Amino acid sequence: MLETSARLLKLLSLLQVRRDWTGPELADRLSVDVRTIRRDVDKLRSLGYPVTSLPGAAGGYQLGAGAELPPLLLDDDEAVAVAVGLRTAANGTIAGIEETSVRALTKLEQILPSRLRRRVQALQAHTTPLNSAGPTVHPETLTIIAAACRDHQQLRFAYTPTQGEPGNRLVEPQGLVHTGKRWYLVAWDVSKQDWRTFRVDRIPDEPALAARFTPREPPSDSLGDFVSRQVSTNVYTYQAVLTVHAPMQAVAERSSPMSAALEPIDANSCLMRTGADSLDRIVFHLMFLGLEFEVHEPPELRDHVQTIIGRLQNAIRVQG
Repeated sequence: MLETSARLLKLLSLLQVRRDWTGPELADRLSVDVRTIRRDVDKLRSLGYPVTSLPGAAGGYQLGAGAELPPLLLDDDEAVAVAVGLRTAANGTIAGIEETSVRALTKLEQILPSRLRRRVQALQAHTTPLNSAGPTVHPETLTIIAAACRDHQQLRFAYTPTQGEPGNRLVEPQGLVHTGKRWYLVAWDVSKQDWRTFRVDRIPDEPALAARFTPREPPSDSLGDFVSRQVSTNVYTYQAVLTVHAPMQAVAERSSPMSAALEPIDANSCLMRTGADSLDRIVFHLMFLGLEFEVHEPPELRDHVQTIIGRLQNAIRVQG
């Protein structure tokens, strides 16, 4: 009986890790025959786990969604990650989820082994969150967008841009990016026929699902890099391109993805793209880096740097 229970737990763990399994694959993993797998699946179903059978010559199984949430199996690192994530969500940027996160965390910590509880508590005790007054988004909006990305389904929503008039958008969603303060949706804008970045907190109502679409090649290998380029340069009056003579990691530590997009050139230099609505702001940002840099674009930025140099020289000129 003990051996059977242990095998059921391992079978359940496998079904939770991967979406689809064939009967022979599960049998090989558990060192049993396919008939035993069928019996074990029936036992899991009797316990409330919605395991569905897959058609085909080899057959297969999939753990689906049921009417109720059955117990989840988490290994040590997964349990700690979930607990830490819930603590973070309690102080996060998703509106209305704080209380729910606290309730879920209370349930989880109640059943955590003492060794894991100590790890979570130690991390919490020695971590001080820097609360931000940034915008929040509704969890329902995020889940609708995430599901539409997964199912390749268009979204229709009202949107209030930073500049310009509010309007309705029809998009093919690609993915969500969280910068730590804001949530962004990367999507193909059907009317603009181009990739766009949307701040989710500027979508006032829940998006409506529309027709399914064929996935496109994403605008970048990394959606995070794409969002960084969009929000750090494209929305501003002045867009600067320069070489910073320092390793990209060193530059990244002195800037942020929201203020600059970085690309490595070699081990000791990187390309920076940044922007602002005034040349003074760009120069201030570059001087704040405390690193050597070379301006490529725009030409007026090079002229403005010369102007700033003149001002600084005048400021320290000894009066005769």
